[in-house]
Amino acid sequence: MPKRIVIIEDEADIVGLVTHYLEKEGYRVTAVRDGAQGLRQLKTGPPDLLILDIMLPEMDGLEICRRVRADSVTASLPIIMLTARGEESDKIVGLELGADDYLVKPFSPKELVARVKALFRRAEHREAAPERHVYGDLVLDPVRHEVRLKGREIILTAKEFGLLERLIKERGRVLTRDALLDKVWGYDADVISRTVDVHIRRLREKIPLLKDRIQTIKPFGYKLKEEP
Repeated sequence: MPKRIVIIEDEADIVGLVTHYLEKEGYRVTAVRDGAQGLRQLKTGPPDLLILDIMLPEMDGLEICRRVRADSVTASLPIIMLTARGEESDKIVGLELGADDYLVKPFSPKELVARVKALFRRAEHREAAPERHVYGDLVLDPVRHEVRLKGREIILTAKEFGLLERLIKERGRVLTRDALLDKVWGYDADVISRTVDVHIRRLREKIPLLKDRIQTIKPFGYKLKEEP
């Protein structure tokens, strides 16, 4: 079955352009024009990926993102956020709330398609990897897309999951922000290095075991200690 993508965007020109390019790649696209309706659409049947504008009528994209992440059914749904705001602070807010990626308008539809493919490619790579990764009491299962600490499931976003998987696989090694962006985000793009910092902080908050185990190596990047 083709992947299903929901777009919540109120600008008709952008919706038409993005839909055209995504459908050319074989994706099934559902477009919604306001925030409240978009949230209802997500609850009726979660898609494989969400493209979400920040500035929306009825309910803005940041609130939708917060609610999507708070719902166990959609907590791990990949989200690409669209914003007309170019300030770094606005991008960080979206990442803090759980967006996996963002694009600033005006953007190239080809770039958006590349990012969609990168997110799906990472998910498919995890499904093809049968092995589980164990780090002390922490177990990461790529097939089920599950992370458990002492048997308790911890809900992570797609990028948080990919970042944790990379850290565990390369424990003991210093990983630069650029290397993490390349391996986890999976494309060459103008993604600010602060993106990695935000995701690292969320991992530390969600998984207490990692609070002191993920070491910040200034000014390069991060390292997960060899021993948990």
